[in-house]
Amino acid sequence: MKKITDETRAEVSEVVYGFFAEECEVGIEEINDDTDIFQDLGGDSLMFLELIEIFKKKYDLNIDLKTIGKYNVKHPVNTIGELIKTQLLIIEHENAILELD
Repeated sequence: MKKITDETRAEVSEVVYGFFAEECEVGIEEINDDTDIFQDLGGDSLMFLELIEIFKKKYDLNIDLKTIGKYNVKHPVNTIGELIKTQLLIIEHENAILELD
């Protein structure tokens, strides 16, 4: 289990905001934690998987996509803020994320 620091929170937010700004071709200033990934940005679930791969490499995570899928069925992600919160939980708990319920 990894400890989440303020630095980690800032890094995750920066990566998520930058990723969606680039992928959805919008200015980063148009994105905030309440931005709906699907309605406001036209994003899709494949983008979430791309972000998982980015964070797996960045934080050397040991987590299965199947585990993330099971977690997301119970805890759907629609906004940027929800995605950041979920990503921080994944970094912190990895495969043990299912034990949080």
